[in-house]
Amino acid sequence: MKVYMTQGTPEYLIKLVNTHPNEAIFIFQNDERGLLIHETSGPTLFSEPRTYEVVDSVGELINEAFVVCNNIPVTDEGRPVFEYRFKNRAGSIEKEPGFIAIRVLRPLNSDTYIIMTLWENEEDFKKWKQSKAFEHAHKQKKTPKEASIEKTHYPRPSYVTTFSTYIEEN
Repeated sequence: MKVYMTQGTPEYLIKLVNTHPNEAIFIFQNDERGLLIHETSGPTLFSEPRTYEVVDSVGELINEAFVVCNNIPVTDEGRPVFEYRFKNRAGSIEKEPGFIAIRVLRPLNSDTYIIMTLWENEEDFKKWKQSKAFEHAHKQKKTPKEASIEKTHYPRPSYVTTFSTYIEEN
């Protein structure tokens, strides 16, 4: 399974969604841009997308959600360790109120993984971040030496982008 992402004007994104009603295409927005996601086992409809393989997934993507993308640059040497960590994660996020879906996405044309989670609303995501389950999922279980070595696997700081359901204005 692959996930393809592209950006564009609301008109362009809506046209793609409306002309391909049988495809798993999702449209989200934030204050800066619109994001179109195509999840498929086949070819994409986008002309020059960012392309990702799904490393891990739970739940179904839906159009009405609050989307959090944790963008994490990882070196080639760090990829096996990074993916192992996510394939063997605690899985506690799935039990959180408001959780809809998660995708761990391996980049095919960049070095930045995306951990995408979908929530019923922003408040549910904020509650998850303040929960004991979040603390447990992000607890460091490494020796200081292991943590120092692992830091070399991350060439730049990670960053978070959030999106909400796109609402067409009349």
